[in-house]
Amino acid sequence: MKKNILFVTLITVFLAVSFMSVSVTSVHAKPIQLTYSIFFPPAHGQCKAGMSWAREIEKRTNGRVKITVFPGGTLTKANQCYDGVVKGISDIGMSCFAYTRGRFPIMAAVDLPYGYLNGQVATHVATEFYNIIRPKELDAAKVLYIHAHGPGLLHTKKPVRNLEDLKGMKIRSTGLSAKVTRALGGVPVAMPQGATYEALQKGVVEGTLTPIETLKGWKQAEVVKYTTECSGVGYTTAMFVVMNLKKWNALPKNIQKIFEETSREWVDVHGKIWDEGDAEGRDYALSLGNKIIPLSDNENDRWVKAVEPVIVNYIKATDKKGLPGGKAVAEVKKLIQKYIAIYGKKK
Repeated sequence: MKKNILFVTLITVFLAVSFMSVSVTSVHAKPIQLTYSIFFPPAHGQCKAGMSWAREIEKRTNGRVKITVFPGGTLTKANQCYDGVVKGISDIGMSCFAYTRGRFPIMAAVDLPYGYLNGQVATHVATEFYNIIRPKELDAAKVLYIHAHGPGLLHTKKPVRNLEDLKGMKIRSTGLSAKVTRALGGVPVAMPQGATYEALQKGVVEGTLTPIETLKGWKQAEVVKYTTECSGVGYTTAMFVVMNLKKWNALPKNIQKIFEETSREWVDVHGKIWDEGDAEGRDYALSLGNKIIPLSDNENDRWVKAVEPVIVNYIKATDKKGLPGGKAVAEVKKLIQKYIAIYGKKK
């Protein structure tokens, strides 16, 4: 009997010591340190959304993950962000597919001028499109989620009421939006948002093709005077949030699950912030005395017809490369209708 009691006592002490050891190890285990490069400036709503995602990951992992955010392209420039993640310069990155033109030919189908309704529609379309198509062009990184701005509109230093007014004007535009500018008769000048304010201020460009939120988010209302409400040709720019594959694969499965669950929720967060930003950009521009010029129905039809070749040529170009451009465009159009039904009827 005494031997049995002694044995039980020893087992109990052993388990208690083991438990204390595990607890102490857990408490003192170093957190997983990650870096996050975001091209938006720190005050921009989309940067704040990215930072809130990072804080939510930290919260849900009980501090096991710590994410240091580098906003404003301070760690990697906007057009270097994706490669920076792949090469491990940053562990996570947010930027635009369009800033590395030709690198993501299938994701470019999302950016075409379909006449997007708003940021919620564009963001959900972009994320679901990726989840359905899974283009190989993104296999070098772990895609966490994608978001996209509301309709890109024309903002200029002099009024543009028709295609004739736009002809020959130098317009800042990137990726496929440069082709939209050219189709409408303008002269595209490629540059990221961070360089646009100064370019407009100095007269390097006469306007910019961009969502109206940039008029406040990037203060561009200060250097333009007019917005042409050409939503019938409203394009979007899809933006990735990706993670270095090696760092992703090294995460414990339960941590990966938290990343994926949080990322799914933040698709909606970004979509809402895009729409809030558009409303704030409009109000800010008007508060400075800027004018918003609506297109007549006939003029809108002219603009829509003018950009149709952009979509047709995209399909032809991808087909020549053996890529499913036609399938991609059809899928995007189907998804746009799906999300218009959810987030409001198209006007």
